[in-house]
Amino acid sequence: MNLPDILKRPVVIGVAALVLGLILGLAWGWGIMPVEWVDAPVNLLRPDLQEEYLRMSIDSLRVNGDETLALKRFGELGLKAQPVFEAIKANPGKIDPNFLVQYEKMLIAKNVISKAGSVATPASATPPAAAGSSNLFVTVAIVFGALLAAGVVLGTGYFVLRGGGRRGTRATHQNTPAQQAAEFVRTAEKVDYVARGETPPVAQYVTTYVIGDDLFDDSFSIDSPSGEFLGECGVGISETIGVGDPKRVTAFEVWMFDKNDIQTVTKVMMSPHAFKDPGFRSKLEAKGELIAIEPQKQIVLETQTLQMIATVSDMQFGQGTLPDGSYFDRVTLELAIWNKK
Repeated sequence: MNLPDILKRPVVIGVAALVLGLILGLAWGWGIMPVEWVDAPVNLLRPDLQEEYLRMSIDSLRVNGDETLALKRFGELGLKAQPVFEAIKANPGKIDPNFLVQYEKMLIAKNVISKAGSVATPASATPPAAAGSSNLFVTVAIVFGALLAAGVVLGTGYFVLRGGGRRGTRATHQNTPAQQAAEFVRTAEKVDYVARGETPPVAQYVTTYVIGDDLFDDSFSIDSPSGEFLGECGVGISETIGVGDPKRVTAFEVWMFDKNDIQTVTKVMMSPHAFKDPGFRSKLEAKGELIAIEPQKQIVLETQTLQMIATVSDMQFGQGTLPDGSYFDRVTLELAIWNKK
């Protein structure tokens, strides 16, 4: 049997396509576009960054008293949590030593650490070795999966061109509301305050709600240029209208927390229909100042040391059996925060 006859065999073609796919995949994955890791777990950060993270967590607990959030942040350090905490106790810095004692008592009371000082590994924490192994496994799986897919595609393409394959239909899928919202956030243009001759904000965020994201609740940390924790801000669903799924959102809560003021300021952004409805107004006025939402509307929230301007960058009302202008199909807000000092 000569070489041309061997090359006509389907098995030979498939193997050749797989090998070619492996070569192309390796060239692409390791040479042209190598993998770049971002958003590494806290327990994989440098020791100094882990210590800074725990210091901020302790300071945050002192300000907002949220023990659940404090325990979650402590657990994210995994087996390194106790050594990092001991280093902070040895050198408290700006942290009140008395509050460190209260913090440790809280950890003991919640069975996070024992009185002897050993730490119980939280369920959410992943030991560094396990995390590294998991990342390596995922990387290898992705690379070989991509290479195998490339080989299959090339082999299938060959048979289709030779008339040996069947014409298939391309599967389509609809992105989830959260994925659609993330795309709007990615393409949104933030206000360039410097170009307008104004003082740049210490923090500037964009968030988008898309109908169907029934759990929409975005929050952001406000930090000074030096990394000092100043507070938090965010947007969440405040009220809905009608029944059934997905929820029809008719009002949002925009809020800001100032650690130096120890208070949270909230304003409620309502659809025109809800704003004019006495029932909705009566229900929501206890949450904060009521404001009718409209395109490019700006809302100012102020505390003792912070000022935030929430701008309605883009919005679209839903269409259906409910009254016009009663619920939102999409809303994009830009949150810009300044330090009043």
